[in-house]
Amino acid sequence: MAIRLYNSLTRRTEELVPRAPKHIDMFVCGPTVYDRVHIGNARTFTFFDVVARWLRYREFDVTYIQNITDVDDRIIARAAEQGVPPLAYAQQYDVAFREDMQALGNTSVSQYARASDHIPQVLTQIKALIKNSNVYLIEGDGWYFDLTTFPDYGKLSGRTGLQANDAVSRIDENEHKRNRGDFCVWKLSKPSEPVWEDAELGAGRPGWHIEDTAITEHYFGPQYDIHGGGMDLKFPHHEAEIAQQEAASGKVPFVQYWMHAGFLEMKQEKMSKSLGNFATLHALLSTYDSAVLRFYLLSNHYRAPLDFSDTGLSAASAAIQRISETLSKLSLITPAETPENSSFITEARVAVERAMDEDFNTAAAFAAIFDCIHSLNRAITSSSLNEPDILNARSFFSWISEQFGIIPSGATSHPPEIQTIIDERQLARDQKDWSTSDSLRDQLSELGYSIDDTPYGPLVKRV
Repeated sequence: MAIRLYNSLTRRTEELVPRAPKHIDMFVCGPTVYDRVHIGNARTFTFFDVVARWLRYREFDVTYIQNITDVDDRIIARAAEQGVPPLAYAQQYDVAFREDMQALGNTSVSQYARASDHIPQVLTQIKALIKNSNVYLIEGDGWYFDLTTFPDYGKLSGRTGLQANDAVSRIDENEHKRNRGDFCVWKLSKPSEPVWEDAELGAGRPGWHIEDTAITEHYFGPQYDIHGGGMDLKFPHHEAEIAQQEAASGKVPFVQYWMHAGFLEMKQEKMSKSLGNFATLHALLSTYDSAVLRFYLLSNHYRAPLDFSDTGLSAASAAIQRISETLSKLSLITPAETPENSSFITEARVAVERAMDEDFNTAAAFAAIFDCIHSLNRAITSSSLNEPDILNARSFFSWISEQFGIIPSGATSHPPEIQTIIDERQLARDQKDWSTSDSLRDQLSELGYSIDDTPYGPLVKRV
């Protein structure tokens, strides 16, 4: 089956047809390493980790590159506060970021590319823009892209002005700019800043937008398949990338498919470090299993906002607990002498494939997984699974683990007498027998267990 995805550039869902048969070049905007990555950024990185996994499952050869911004105003300011060189300061958070991604299970990136390692490519691209009369020099400040030389500016976002939730922290202001939206591609050096010498441009460092196009042109050429990032990067960052690359090369389109992940929200606000309403991934990983966080981050469709709340994390915890409990049961049950009864597992796999092939709909895929778990638990309770059924179920969960990384590292199990009450209560709830359900809840409470009902089943904890 063909894979279809929503293209932010054309504003419609399209069939994925890569430039080269069965090969996909994909770039995703990575972090600015001035602090620990927050959970909002982790949503974007986890989603694109799954995109790469799925494309490889569908037998595409995927080259997935993510940049690391290690030259930036915020890095310079933080480094000055601590009295350390900016690149050394950035290096420690670069290492921390990669460690956090590994701990979260985001392992699909083919190569991380630091801005500071690609200065020659930045200089080459800026000189092409100078040759094409797309940039101009403001003495004592830097080289700026002149937006009047690129009439297509705004074609991705449909606008040329800032709005709420844009990534506005790095808008280059200078009263001598020709146009309000012009942005800096090469910043002339100031004391204590990282600096690279160039006879034509002057001693300086790259602007924010230019590193991405310099990196992608180096590895992919002037055109490639998929560019991903958070919704807040669509304007002005991704508009600037399009302007730079298409102006430098003269080739259109720069990127064939643009994909943007929705915001992680806290009380209806975008989560961000600038707003101060963020939680670091590193801190959350000390409290939650990586499978719980991955499930939570993938539980909504990627283009929809996701609310950051204890309720959401509890639901994800319950989901992972139920997966773990089902796996535990599969390892303990004795095969029945019955006809094969696992066609629902095959149907679930087809449903997951259908959901993922239609714009990587992880929410629909998870719904299919839990429909399967519900049927599987009923079959376990009725002792109607034979040996091929059990092998099919285990194979299904192994496949789910490969695609989504949501199988917990350690099995969760309760004492048999507790699990029996949990199962009986769930059966009562399925049958809308609320009186029995409440009675069994009270029984669990007397035995020292709390129970919190979620869309994925009960989250049961020892009090």
